[in-house]
Amino acid sequence: MTADRPPRVLVTNDDGVHAPGIRALARAAYERGLDVVVAAPRHEASGMSAALSAVTEDGRLVFGETELDDLPDVPAYAVAASPAYIAVLAGLGVFGPVPDLLLSGINRGANAGHAVLHSGTVGAALTAGNNGIRALAVSLDVLTPAAASAGSGGAAIAVLDSVDDESRHWATAAELAATLLPWLAEADPGTVLNLNVPDLPADQVAGLRQATLAPFGQVQVSVAERGEGFVRTAVEENAVRAVPGTDIAWLADGYAAVTAIRALGHLPDVELPVDR
Repeated sequence: MTADRPPRVLVTNDDGVHAPGIRALARAAYERGLDVVVAAPRHEASGMSAALSAVTEDGRLVFGETELDDLPDVPAYAVAASPAYIAVLAGLGVFGPVPDLLLSGINRGANAGHAVLHSGTVGAALTAGNNGIRALAVSLDVLTPAAASAGSGGAAIAVLDSVDDESRHWATAAELAATLLPWLAEADPGTVLNLNVPDLPADQVAGLRQATLAPFGQVQVSVAERGEGFVRTAVEENAVRAVPGTDIAWLADGYAAVTAIRALGHLPDVELPVDR
Protein backbone atom coordinates (compact mmCIF):
# COMPACT_ATOMS: atom_id res chain seq x y z
CA MET A 1 0.00 0.00 0.00
CA THR A 2 1.09 3.55 -0.66
CA ALA A 3 0.24 6.81 1.04
CA ASP A 4 -1.04 8.40 -2.18
CA ARG A 5 -4.06 6.13 -2.53
CA PRO A 6 -6.60 4.55 -0.20
CA PRO A 7 -6.38 0.81 0.43
CA ARG A 8 -8.15 -1.32 -2.16
CA VAL A 9 -10.71 -3.58 -0.45
CA LEU A 10 -12.48 -6.64 -1.84
CA VAL A 11 -15.62 -7.57 0.13
CA THR A 12 -17.03 -11.07 -0.19
CA ASN A 13 -19.14 -13.49 1.87
CA ASP A 14 -20.78 -16.91 1.82
CA ASP A 15 -24.40 -15.81 2.34
CA GLY A 16 -24.78 -14.42 -1.17
CA VAL A 17 -24.10 -11.05 -2.77
CA HIS A 18 -27.42 -9.51 -1.70
CA ALA A 19 -27.31 -10.62 1.95
CA PRO A 20 -27.71 -7.75 4.45
CA GLY A 21 -24.40 -8.45 6.16
CA ILE A 22 -22.26 -7.81 3.10
CA ARG A 23 -23.98 -4.49 2.48
CA ALA A 24 -23.22 -3.33 6.01
CA LEU A 25 -19.58 -4.38 5.75
CA ALA A 26 -19.07 -2.77 2.35
CA ARG A 27 -20.76 0.42 3.54
CA ALA A 28 -18.50 0.66 6.61
CA ALA A 29 -15.38 0.39 4.46
CA TYR A 30 -16.72 2.76 1.80
CA GLU A 31 -17.71 5.45 4.33
CA ARG A 32 -14.14 5.43 5.65
CA GLY A 33 -12.77 6.34 2.26
CA LEU A 34 -11.47 2.94 1.19
CA ASP A 35 -11.56 1.85 -2.45
CA VAL A 36 -14.24 -0.84 -2.23
CA VAL A 37 -15.38 -3.51 -4.67
CA VAL A 38 -17.80 -6.33 -3.84
CA ALA A 39 -17.59 -9.80 -5.36
CA ALA A 40 -19.63 -12.56 -3.73
CA PRO A 41 -21.49 -15.75 -4.60
CA ARG A 42 -24.70 -15.41 -6.62
CA HIS A 43 -26.36 -17.77 -4.15
CA GLU A 44 -25.65 -18.89 -0.59
CA ALA A 45 -22.42 -20.87 -0.29
CA SER A 46 -22.21 -21.54 3.45
CA GLY A 47 -20.05 -24.35 4.82
CA MET A 48 -17.77 -24.32 1.78
CA SER A 49 -14.58 -23.86 3.81
CA ALA A 50 -11.82 -23.10 1.29
CA ALA A 51 -13.36 -25.12 -1.53
CA LEU A 52 -12.57 -23.92 -5.05
CA SER A 53 -15.86 -24.61 -6.78
CA ALA A 54 -17.55 -22.72 -9.59
CA VAL A 55 -20.22 -22.89 -12.27
CA THR A 56 -18.78 -22.65 -15.75
CA GLU A 57 -20.27 -22.24 -19.20
CA ASP A 58 -18.08 -23.50 -22.02
CA GLY A 59 -15.16 -23.46 -19.61
CA ARG A 60 -15.79 -19.86 -18.55
CA LEU A 61 -16.49 -18.95 -14.95
CA VAL A 62 -19.62 -16.84 -14.91
CA PHE A 63 -20.05 -13.51 -13.13
CA GLY A 64 -22.09 -10.40 -13.75
CA GLU A 65 -22.42 -6.86 -12.47
CA THR A 66 -25.09 -6.14 -9.89
CA GLU A 67 -25.98 -3.28 -7.56
CA LEU A 68 -26.22 -3.22 -3.79
CA ASP A 69 -29.01 -1.27 -2.10
CA ASP A 70 -27.84 2.18 -0.97
CA LEU A 71 -24.35 1.60 -2.44
CA PRO A 72 -24.69 2.66 -6.08
CA ASP A 73 -21.08 3.86 -6.26
CA VAL A 74 -19.59 0.54 -5.14
CA PRO A 75 -18.90 -1.90 -8.01
CA ALA A 76 -20.46 -5.26 -7.24
CA TYR A 77 -20.31 -8.64 -8.93
CA ALA A 78 -22.44 -11.75 -8.50
CA VAL A 79 -20.09 -14.67 -9.05
CA ALA A 80 -20.97 -18.30 -9.71
CA ALA A 81 -18.21 -19.51 -7.41
CA SER A 82 -17.35 -20.31 -3.82
CA PRO A 83 -16.01 -17.56 -1.52
CA ALA A 84 -12.46 -18.96 -1.54
CA TYR A 85 -12.47 -19.16 -5.33
CA ILE A 86 -13.55 -15.51 -5.41
CA ALA A 87 -10.60 -14.68 -3.15
CA VAL A 88 -8.29 -16.43 -5.61
CA LEU A 89 -9.82 -14.54 -8.54
CA ALA A 90 -9.44 -11.24 -6.68
CA GLY A 91 -5.75 -12.00 -6.18
CA LEU A 92 -5.44 -12.48 -9.93
CA GLY A 93 -6.93 -9.08 -10.66
CA VAL A 94 -10.24 -10.34 -12.05
CA PHE A 95 -12.29 -7.66 -10.25
CA GLY A 96 -9.88 -4.79 -10.82
CA PRO A 97 -6.57 -4.05 -9.07
CA VAL A 98 -5.44 -6.72 -6.64
CA PRO A 99 -6.87 -5.79 -3.22
CA ASP A 100 -4.76 -4.76 -0.27
CA LEU A 101 -7.43 -6.09 2.08
CA LEU A 102 -10.12 -8.73 1.82
CA LEU A 103 -13.18 -8.49 4.07
CA SER A 104 -15.41 -11.53 4.33
CA GLY A 105 -18.90 -11.35 5.85
CA ILE A 106 -20.77 -10.26 7.75
CA ASN A 107 -21.81 -13.87 8.19
CA ARG A 108 -25.22 -14.84 9.52
CA GLY A 109 -24.04 -16.81 12.53
CA ALA A 110 -20.85 -16.92 14.58
CA ASN A 111 -17.77 -18.60 13.13
CA ALA A 112 -15.94 -19.53 16.30
CA GLY A 113 -13.77 -22.27 17.72
CA HIS A 114 -12.13 -24.94 15.63
CA ALA A 115 -15.36 -25.12 13.63
CA VAL A 116 -13.97 -22.22 11.55
CA LEU A 117 -12.41 -25.03 9.51
CA HIS A 118 -15.78 -25.50 7.78
CA SER A 119 -16.71 -21.85 7.29
CA GLY A 120 -16.92 -20.35 3.82
CA THR A 121 -16.56 -16.91 5.39
CA VAL A 122 -13.31 -17.82 7.11
CA GLY A 123 -12.21 -19.95 4.15
CA ALA A 124 -12.21 -16.88 1.89
CA ALA A 125 -10.13 -14.92 4.41
CA LEU A 126 -7.62 -17.74 4.89
CA THR A 127 -7.30 -18.19 1.13
CA ALA A 128 -6.58 -14.49 0.72
CA GLY A 129 -4.03 -14.65 3.53
CA ASN A 130 -2.37 -17.64 1.91
CA ASN A 131 -1.85 -15.43 -1.14
CA GLY A 132 -0.34 -12.59 0.89
CA ILE A 133 -3.48 -10.43 1.19
CA ARG A 134 -4.43 -9.12 4.63
CA ALA A 135 -7.92 -10.36 5.49
CA LEU A 136 -10.68 -10.04 8.05
CA ALA A 137 -13.60 -12.47 8.48
CA VAL A 138 -16.60 -10.98 10.29
CA SER A 139 -19.57 -12.86 11.76
CA LEU A 140 -22.69 -11.87 13.70
CA ASP A 141 -23.74 -14.19 16.51
CA VAL A 142 -27.37 -14.60 15.44
CA LEU A 143 -27.63 -17.85 17.37
CA THR A 144 -28.01 -15.78 20.48
CA PRO A 145 -30.90 -13.29 20.39
CA ALA A 146 -30.63 -10.05 22.31
CA ALA A 147 -31.93 -11.54 25.56
CA ALA A 148 -29.69 -14.59 25.41
CA SER A 149 -26.01 -15.47 25.32
CA ALA A 150 -23.86 -17.85 23.36
CA GLY A 151 -24.18 -20.30 26.23
CA SER A 152 -27.98 -20.44 26.05
CA GLY A 153 -28.14 -22.37 22.82
CA GLY A 154 -31.17 -24.51 22.19
CA ALA A 155 -33.97 -21.97 22.32
CA ALA A 156 -31.99 -19.61 20.11
CA ILE A 157 -31.60 -22.31 17.47
CA ALA A 158 -35.36 -22.88 17.44
CA VAL A 159 -36.13 -19.24 16.61
CA LEU A 160 -33.17 -18.55 14.32
CA ASP A 161 -35.17 -18.57 11.10
CA SER A 162 -38.15 -16.68 12.51
CA VAL A 163 -36.21 -13.42 12.81
CA ASP A 164 -36.10 -11.00 9.87
CA ASP A 165 -32.44 -10.83 8.88
CA GLU A 166 -32.78 -7.18 7.90
CA SER A 167 -33.57 -6.36 11.53
CA ARG A 168 -30.38 -7.80 12.94
CA HIS A 169 -27.55 -5.63 14.23
CA TRP A 170 -25.28 -5.77 11.20
CA ALA A 171 -24.11 -2.22 11.82
CA THR A 172 -22.69 -3.24 15.20
CA ALA A 173 -20.42 -5.83 13.59
CA ALA A 174 -19.55 -3.53 10.68
CA GLU A 175 -18.47 -0.71 13.00
CA LEU A 176 -16.31 -3.01 15.10
CA ALA A 177 -14.75 -4.43 11.95
CA ALA A 178 -13.99 -0.90 10.77
CA THR A 179 -12.08 -0.16 13.98
CA LEU A 180 -9.69 -3.00 13.12
CA LEU A 181 -8.97 -1.87 9.56
CA PRO A 182 -6.22 0.69 10.32
CA TRP A 183 -4.31 -1.92 12.32
CA LEU A 184 -4.86 -4.60 9.68
CA ALA A 185 -3.74 -2.30 6.86
CA GLU A 186 -0.33 -1.99 8.55
CA ALA A 187 -0.03 -5.64 9.60
CA ASP A 188 2.26 -8.12 7.90
CA PRO A 189 1.06 -9.31 4.49
CA GLY A 190 -1.06 -12.42 4.85
CA THR A 191 -2.34 -11.52 8.34
CA VAL A 192 -5.84 -12.94 8.91
CA LEU A 193 -8.26 -11.92 11.67
CA ASN A 194 -11.52 -13.60 12.66
CA LEU A 195 -14.09 -11.33 14.36
CA ASN A 196 -17.30 -12.49 16.03
CA VAL A 197 -19.82 -9.95 17.32
CA PRO A 198 -22.98 -10.39 19.43
CA ASP A 199 -26.26 -9.56 17.69
CA LEU A 200 -26.83 -6.55 19.95
CA PRO A 201 -26.99 -2.77 19.67
CA ALA A 202 -23.49 -1.32 19.80
CA ASP A 203 -24.01 0.18 23.26
CA GLN A 204 -24.94 -3.22 24.65
CA VAL A 205 -21.78 -5.02 23.50
CA ALA A 206 -19.55 -5.37 26.55
CA GLY A 207 -16.35 -4.67 24.60
CA LEU A 208 -13.87 -6.20 22.17
CA ARG A 209 -11.47 -8.88 23.38
CA GLN A 210 -8.60 -10.78 21.80
CA ALA A 211 -9.44 -14.48 21.97
CA THR A 212 -8.12 -17.93 21.30
CA LEU A 213 -10.13 -20.45 19.30
CA ALA A 214 -12.39 -22.66 21.39
CA PRO A 215 -11.77 -26.39 20.92
CA PHE A 216 -15.32 -26.73 19.56
CA GLY A 217 -17.98 -24.67 17.79
CA GLN A 218 -21.26 -23.18 19.00
CA VAL A 219 -23.27 -26.00 17.47
CA GLN A 220 -22.62 -29.60 16.54
CA VAL A 221 -24.00 -32.07 14.06
CA SER A 222 -25.87 -35.04 15.49
CA VAL A 223 -27.60 -38.05 13.98
CA ALA A 224 -31.36 -37.52 14.15
CA GLU A 225 -32.37 -40.66 12.29
CA ARG A 226 -30.69 -43.52 10.53
CA GLY A 227 -32.00 -46.40 8.48
CA GLU A 228 -31.16 -48.72 5.61
CA GLY A 229 -28.94 -46.72 3.28
CA PHE A 230 -29.66 -43.28 4.76
CA VAL A 231 -28.96 -40.97 7.66
CA ARG A 232 -30.61 -37.71 8.67
CA THR A 233 -28.59 -35.21 10.63
CA ALA A 234 -29.56 -32.26 12.83
CA VAL A 235 -27.79 -29.22 14.24
CA GLU A 236 -27.98 -28.71 17.99
CA GLU A 237 -26.34 -26.68 20.73
CA ASN A 238 -22.90 -27.81 21.78
CA ALA A 239 -23.29 -28.48 25.51
CA VAL A 240 -19.54 -28.46 26.22
CA ARG A 241 -18.65 -25.77 28.76
CA ALA A 242 -16.92 -22.72 27.27
CA VAL A 243 -13.18 -22.43 27.96
CA PRO A 244 -12.26 -19.03 29.48
CA GLY A 245 -10.41 -16.73 27.09
CA THR A 246 -11.79 -18.38 23.96
CA ASP A 247 -14.03 -16.77 21.37
CA ILE A 248 -17.04 -18.84 22.48
CA ALA A 249 -16.54 -17.79 26.10
CA TRP A 250 -16.27 -14.08 25.28
CA LEU A 251 -19.43 -14.24 23.17
CA ALA A 252 -21.25 -15.94 26.02
CA ASP A 253 -20.33 -12.99 28.24
CA GLY A 254 -21.58 -10.42 25.73
CA TYR A 255 -18.22 -9.41 24.26
CA ALA A 256 -17.07 -9.32 20.66
CA ALA A 257 -14.04 -11.53 20.08
CA VAL A 258 -11.22 -11.25 17.57
CA THR A 259 -8.63 -13.92 16.87
CA ALA A 260 -5.55 -13.93 14.67
CA ILE A 261 -5.64 -17.16 12.67
CA ARG A 262 -3.59 -18.80 9.97
CA ALA A 263 -4.02 -21.30 7.19
CA LEU A 264 -2.90 -24.89 7.55
CA GLY A 265 0.82 -25.58 7.58
CA HIS A 266 3.18 -28.43 8.29
CA LEU A 267 4.32 -29.40 11.80
CA PRO A 268 8.12 -29.02 11.81
CA ASP A 269 8.71 -30.73 15.17
CA VAL A 270 6.98 -34.05 14.39
CA GLU A 271 9.38 -36.90 13.69
CA LEU A 272 7.92 -39.40 11.23
CA PRO A 273 9.12 -42.98 10.55
CA VAL A 274 10.71 -42.29 7.17
CA ASP A 275 14.17 -42.59 5.68
CA ARG A 276 16.41 -39.63 6.47
